[in-house]
Amino acid sequence: MIPRRVGLGPRSLPGLRAPSSFNPIFTPRYHPAYHPRWKQPVWTPRAWESTTTGDGKTGHIDAAPNESILWIDNLFPLKLSGLLLSPWRSPDEDIPELMKRFENSTLGALNPINMVKRAIPSTISVKIKEILPRLKDGGVFVKFSYPSNVKAADIETAVTKYLKEKPVRPLFSPLRRVQAGLVHGVPWLEDLHRFPKGRLRVEFVPKNPGEEAVELSQETLFSLFRRYGKIAEISSQPWDSKVLPKFAYIDFGFVRDAIMARNCLHGFVVPEQQGGGKSGTRLRMSYEPRARPHRVWDWMTNHPRIVIPILVALLTGLTVVIFDPIRSFFVKAHVTHKFRLSSSRIYRWLRKQTSDILSFRREKAEHAGLDAVWTHRKDLIDQIQKWLMETAETFIVVQGPRGSGKKELVLDQALKGRHNILVIDCKPIVEARGESATIKQMASAVGYRPIFSYANSLSSMADLAVQSTTGVKAGFSETLESQLQKILQTTAGALTDIGVSNRSKSDSDASLPTDAYLEAHPEKRPVVVIDNFLHKGSSNAIIYDKVAEWAANLVQSNVAHVIFLTNDASYSKSLSKSLPDRIFRQAALGDLSPDVAKNFILSHISSDDGPQLNTDEDSDKPNEKEPQPRIQPDLTELDQCIGTLGGRLTDLEFLARRLKAGQAPKQAVSEITEQSASEILKMFLLPGKSTSDGEHKWSVEQAWYLVKQLASNETLRYNEVLLHGAFSASSTAPDGEAALEGLANTELVTVRSANGRPAHLAAGKPVYQAAFGLLARDAALAAKMDLAVLKELAREEARTIEKAEAELTLLAGLPRQPAQTAGRVTYLLTKVDAAQKKIEGYEAEMGKLKKVLASEY
Repeated sequence: MIPRRVGLGPRSLPGLRAPSSFNPIFTPRYHPAYHPRWKQPVWTPRAWESTTTGDGKTGHIDAAPNESILWIDNLFPLKLSGLLLSPWRSPDEDIPELMKRFENSTLGALNPINMVKRAIPSTISVKIKEILPRLKDGGVFVKFSYPSNVKAADIETAVTKYLKEKPVRPLFSPLRRVQAGLVHGVPWLEDLHRFPKGRLRVEFVPKNPGEEAVELSQETLFSLFRRYGKIAEISSQPWDSKVLPKFAYIDFGFVRDAIMARNCLHGFVVPEQQGGGKSGTRLRMSYEPRARPHRVWDWMTNHPRIVIPILVALLTGLTVVIFDPIRSFFVKAHVTHKFRLSSSRIYRWLRKQTSDILSFRREKAEHAGLDAVWTHRKDLIDQIQKWLMETAETFIVVQGPRGSGKKELVLDQALKGRHNILVIDCKPIVEARGESATIKQMASAVGYRPIFSYANSLSSMADLAVQSTTGVKAGFSETLESQLQKILQTTAGALTDIGVSNRSKSDSDASLPTDAYLEAHPEKRPVVVIDNFLHKGSSNAIIYDKVAEWAANLVQSNVAHVIFLTNDASYSKSLSKSLPDRIFRQAALGDLSPDVAKNFILSHISSDDGPQLNTDEDSDKPNEKEPQPRIQPDLTELDQCIGTLGGRLTDLEFLARRLKAGQAPKQAVSEITEQSASEILKMFLLPGKSTSDGEHKWSVEQAWYLVKQLASNETLRYNEVLLHGAFSASSTAPDGEAALEGLANTELVTVRSANGRPAHLAAGKPVYQAAFGLLARDAALAAKMDLAVLKELAREEARTIEKAEAELTLLAGLPRQPAQTAGRVTYLLTKVDAAQKKIEGYEAEMGKLKKVLASEY
C-alpha cells in the first residue's frame, strides 16, 4: 500500500493516476461498440467503518495498484456541516453513529448507501473497497478496484453517462441530481473548521521541492475546471504582487461545483503539454470566502454629498415620528398638572381636612398682609381678568420694579381658579452658561422632554468632521435658534390641543376650525405667563426675540393668552418687533402709597396676635405655663419710617417681620438702610466693579457720582448727568448712556421718561435714597471716592492739554506763520490755560481729601 500525501512527491499508482499519455481533458468517451468485460460491483463489509480523515487519521487515502477513487456528490445536505463544530467531541465519533441511523432507517431508496449503489451501474466490473463519507462536503469518496484491462477514465465515463440516463435525486435536493467524478489528484481529507465556499484559491506549487512552478493562464484553468460546473469568474494574481506561491481565484456558480473541483483536482500535477512547465506544476486548492459585492454600500460611500443630506432627513423624520408625540404629551402634562400630587382629589381632600391642624401662623400673616394690597389693587386685578375674557390679539404687559408683587398679583389673584397656566421664567434661561444649558432650561420651563442637550455638541463635532473630509456641511448640528424654535413649536401644538380638549361633538360650534373655535371661546384658551422678560436688558437678545415672536404667533392664532411680567420700562422696543401693528394692554405697578403700606404692615402684625407662653422664673407655679398676650410694638414712629422705607412690597414685608420680632420701627428701618448701603458698596463702589462685558458698561466713579448727587436730590436731570465729566470724560466707560442703562438694569437708579424720552434719574428703590445719604455721610468713603473722581477728571484735562500741545507743535513747525493760524493758536492756548487751571483746582481739592483720609478711619 502506497499512501497518497498532500505536498509530497508524485506517486505512480496504477489506476489512481492516468498514465503519462492520458489527457484528463480529452478523455475517451464511452463507445457502445466497446464492451469491456464488466462484472457486478462487489461491496465490502467495511464500507462505512473508516474515518473522515482517512486511514490512521493521516489525511490521505491509501490506494493499491489497479485502484482509483471516485467522488460522488450531493449525498448529504451541506447544512449538516454544523455538526462538526462541537469542540468537545470528535466528528469521527459522529459519522459511524450517523451512518448506523441511515442504515437502520426505513428510507429505502433515499438511504445514502443505497444512493451510492444506485449511482454505480451494475454492468461495470468494479470492486468497492472503501467508502469515506465527507459530511461537510456533502458527498463520499468511493475507493474501488478494477481489472487491469480497463481504464479508470472509462469507468468514470460509464458512471457519468449512467447518472445522466437514470438520475438519482436526494430528498433534500430534488432539483439537483447526484454527480460523480474521478479523482485525478491527491485529495486532502481534513477535519478543520473550513467549510465549502463557491470560490477556490488555486495555488501553483512545484511538483517536487526545489523545482520551479509555472503560473497557469486563465485559458488553461478554464479547460481544467469547466467540466465540474459553470465558472463565473477567473481572477489571476496581480502582476505586481510579491505573494508566493502564485495563485488564482476561480468563482463557481454553485458551491457543490467548487466542492467537486477541489476534491477531484487537489494535488493534480499539470503536465508540460498542458502548460505546467518542464517539471510540471501541482495545484493546491482551498476554499476562499467570496467578497460579496456591496453595491449599495459602495454607492453610498462614494456619494457622501447626496447620501448625508438624505440620512439627515431620515433621522429628522424618525425623530419627529417617535419623539415629538412623547414630548407633546409631557408638555400637556406640565401645563395641565395632570400628574402632580397637588392636583389629585385625595391630596386636596386631605389638605382640606387638615387645614386647621397644619396651618402655619406665618402663612396666615402673609395672606392677611397681602389682602390689604390686593384690596388696593382690586381694579387692576379686575381689569386683567376682563382682558382675558376678550378676543383681542395682543399682549398683556404687567410692568413694575422688582419686589412690587407682579407675579403674585397675576398668578394668585388675576388667574385664581383658572386652569391650564404655563409659566416661563426667562431668568434661568438667560443666565444659563452655554447653548446646551440654555436649551435644557428652556425645555424644563415648558416641560419638553426627553431632551438630549449634550447631543448638540456631538452633532457639531460630527458635522465638523464631515465638512473637513467632504467639503460639504452635513447639517447634523443645529443652531441655538433652531432648537429653541423646535421646542416652542412643540409647545404651541400642545397648547392648541389643550384648548380644544374639552370640545364636544354635540356643541353647536363643533364644526368650526380650531382657530375659529378658540376665537369664539377665549375662556378655554390656556394662559402663558412669561416672567422676568428682559431680565438683563438687551443681553441674550436672541432668547427674548424668539420668545416674543412665539408669543405673537400664539395670540394671533388665538391659541393662548400671553401675559408678560417685566421690570424694564422700555419693553415696547422688543415686543413691537413681533407685533408692530398692535397696541399692548399695559398694567403698571408702582410702590404702595403710605396709607396702603401702613395697612399692609398692620395686617401682618395683627394677624399674628396670639397667646404667648409665660416663662417667668418668679412665677408661683414654675411648672405651669400660662398664655400671655403678645406685647404690641411701638408704632408711634411707623409713619415716619414708612416714608423713609417707601412703598416697595418686599421691603415692607421685611419691616413687618422685624416689627413682629420686637424691634422698634426706627431701629428696624435703620438696620434695613445699613444693609442696603452695604449692598451698594459691595456691588458698585468697591475697586474692580467697573465692567464692560456687554451687560454693564459703567465705572466706579460714575456710580459714586450718582450716589452722591441723589443723596441730596431726589431726582437728577438725565442730560445734566451725561454732561458731567464722570460720564462725558470717562476713560473706562466712555459711553455715558450705556453706563446709565447698565446702572438702571442693576437697579441702582431708575430712569423716568417724559414724552417717550429719558428725563429724570431717581434711586432704584425708595430705601436706596436713605442708603445713599448714609454712604455720603461716611467721610472716609466720600473722600476716597471723590479722590478717584478727581483723578479721572484730572487725567481727562491732561489728555486735553496733550492734544492741544501736539497741535501747537504742528503749527509751530510750519516754515512761515500764516496770519490765519493766529486765531487757532489763541484758541489752543486758551484751552491749555483753562485745562491747567482745572487741574490745579483738582489737585488742591485732592490735597484736602488726602488729609481727610489721613485723619479719618
